[in-house]
Amino acid sequence: MAPVRIVYFSDVLCVWAYIAQLRIDAVRQAFGDQVVFEHRFCSVFGDTARKIPAAWGDKGGYAGFNAHLRESAAAFPEIALNPDLWLSVRPASSWGAHLFLKAVQLDEAAGGSPPGLAESVVRALRHAFFAQGRDIGRRDVQDDVAASLGVELARIQALIADGRAFAALASDHQDAEAMRIQGSPSFVLNDGRQKLYGNVGFRILEANIQELLRAPTATQASWC
Repeated sequence: MAPVRIVYFSDVLCVWAYIAQLRIDAVRQAFGDQVVFEHRFCSVFGDTARKIPAAWGDKGGYAGFNAHLRESAAAFPEIALNPDLWLSVRPASSWGAHLFLKAVQLDEAAGGSPPGLAESVVRALRHAFFAQGRDIGRRDVQDDVAASLGVELARIQALIADGRAFAALASDHQDAEAMRIQGSPSFVLNDGRQKLYGNVGFRILEANIQELLRAPTATQASWC
């Protein structure tokens, strides 16, 4: 039986996507190789200097947003959250990190790096921002994090320089629009028939996956 494919859209600066790593880990522990995640990117924090003041200007600005993040993360003691997020370090955009990550994904797909390395870099960049308070919008930080995991930076630079990483990121954004992705994180299952958005609990993911494992063909409707 083919594994259940989950297309996972997220923004690397989204705290709920950071928290959702716990759900992804739980799914893998429960289902093993019966489930495959495909990491894609959507734009939520494309222009943080515009987004955060617009959304939080009357709610304390950056300090209010910081308090919201700390309150949200308090329910998940398994994750580490830097107390100074968005106060001392404010990444200008998630797009640079997404572009870098698309290059890492392309390199892995071409056999330039071992399977799973691209996802490890996604996780490491999120950890660098949310736990360590580093500005992952900066290319030097991206390089440092990726190099520590064994990524060959020359190949990544080549994939960015020749436009292929840009094309891959554009494809993510076009597919997110075509699938009507609401935001980050979003889980897309069953060839787009099922979409789960936001702070989705493990049991909801589990129920949808189990239903697809029971009725895997396109001609059978899923009731989840």
